[in-house]
Order: sequence, then C-alpha cells, then structure tokens
Amino acid sequence: MSGGQAERIYGMRELTRILTLTPRRIGQLRRLDLLRGDSGYTFRDLLALRAAGSLLDAGASVRQIRQALDALRRTNPGLEQPLAEIRLVLDGSRLLAQSDRVKFDPRTGQTVLDLDTPSLEEAAAATLVTGLVRPLAPPVEQAETWFDPTYAAAWNNLGLLLHRMGRLDEAGKAYESALDQDATCCEAVYNLGSLAEDRGDLDDAVRCYRQALDLSPDYADAHFNLAGALARGGRADEAIAHWQRYLELDSGSPWARIARAHLEVLDPPGGPPE
Repeated sequence: MSGGQAERIYGMRELTRILTLTPRRIGQLRRLDLLRGDSGYTFRDLLALRAAGSLLDAGASVRQIRQALDALRRTNPGLEQPLAEIRLVLDGSRLLAQSDRVKFDPRTGQTVLDLDTPSLEEAAAATLVTGLVRPLAPPVEQAETWFDPTYAAAWNNLGLLLHRMGRLDEAGKAYESALDQDATCCEAVYNLGSLAEDRGDLDDAVRCYRQALDLSPDYADAHFNLAGALARGGRADEAIAHWQRYLELDSGSPWARIARAHLEVLDPPGGPPE
C-alpha cells in the first residue's frame, strides 16, 4: 500500500487473460504453489507467475524451479516471492540465479563463472558489452557486524543483500549510510559504483571506482571494475593501466584470465606503440 491507495488484487480470470494461461500451464503453476485458488493475487504474484512461465517456456522443469525456489527460501528467509525478487535463468541444463550480471547456483550459493567459450578474446568482448563485474560479496572478517546498525560494514552488507534482490534504491541508501558511519569505507563506495553500472550510469560508476581507489589504491576489484567501465565507455587507453594493475594484485584467479583477455583485445602484442 502506498500513499493510502489500496494495492490491486487480481482474480484467476484476470490472470488467465493477462498471462494467456492454458490448462497445462495452470497445472504446472499449481505444482509450484504459485496458484492457490480463484482470487487474492497481488502484482508481485503476477510478476512471479510471469517469470515462472518464461522459465517453463525456456525448457526448465517444474522440479528444477521448485528446487531453486526451496533453496532461495532456505538461504534468504526474508524473501516473500523469490521469482519476483531474484532473476532465475536457464543456462544449458542448469537453473541459475543471476545478480549483478553474475550467475550463481541457488542451491549452493556458488558463483558460476562460465569460461567455456571458444576463446577468451570472445569472452572479453562479451563482458565489455554485458558489463560483467566482480561479484558482490561481503568481507568474511566482518561477519560479526552483519546487521549491527552502528557499523559501516553492517550497512554495507545490508546494501549487498538488497542489491542482490534488485532493490536498488534501498541498496543505495544502505551504502550511503555506511559512508555516513565511515567516510573511508572503500567497499561502500565501490558498491555504489556497481550500483551505478546497474543503472546504466557509466560516468558515475567510474567516479565511484576512482574514489574507492583513492581510499585504497590496491583495491583489486575496484581496478577490475573501473577497467571494464572505462572500456565500455570507449576509454580503452585508460582501461589498460587498470587491467594491468589488477593482474599485479591478483594473477591467479579466473577473473585474472578475463583481465588478460581484455588486455589482449585492447593492447594486443605487437600492436602500435602508444
């Protein structure tokens, strides 16, 4: 309810018309516990039903979707309607959750980095278009302050959760609260950069990543994301230095392979001297 206006409630007849439900699809949605009678469906329910229908159309099975939803509810008890709050995508035979352009298995929470492409050069080109960034992850050593509102780390971690759920405005406020607690919290500034990328504001993303590096010059993830944002913004010459610095800081991870691939695209061996 917002501004005193009652939330619209949909009946089964409206759902059938809006979603073009067939008897077979109605049966599938009932097995997913997304249909529970003739009336009482909110707009969020409508979004969840539409998302489930899209997954079924793409070839996901009812069992796959149920397993993913059960896992998301176990790991995120606060989720009221997972399909309306977290995007699920069918990747081959796997059903993955996707957040911040990073896919993860909802059953394990493990990030899935697909490097099985014809070449790393193609992978690099693809990430320039899609804006692949290092995954958002709260620092392990700060777990004890996860929800304590007096700590910058806690506000930052809350922002991460909201960000993963797609609640971008709330995530931004949480990151800003982290900075109110500690103006030197480079993780919060970095995450504001990622948030800006999600909103399509590359200039603001670059500004935030640079600010994070001002606070912590050896912040590897900030170098990685800044390089990607610069490259997508047509500023390849500036991006090269940050890919190189990232590799100096992190040379052995799968993300380092992508950084090297970007360098091969932007600064190929034997290319013209700068």
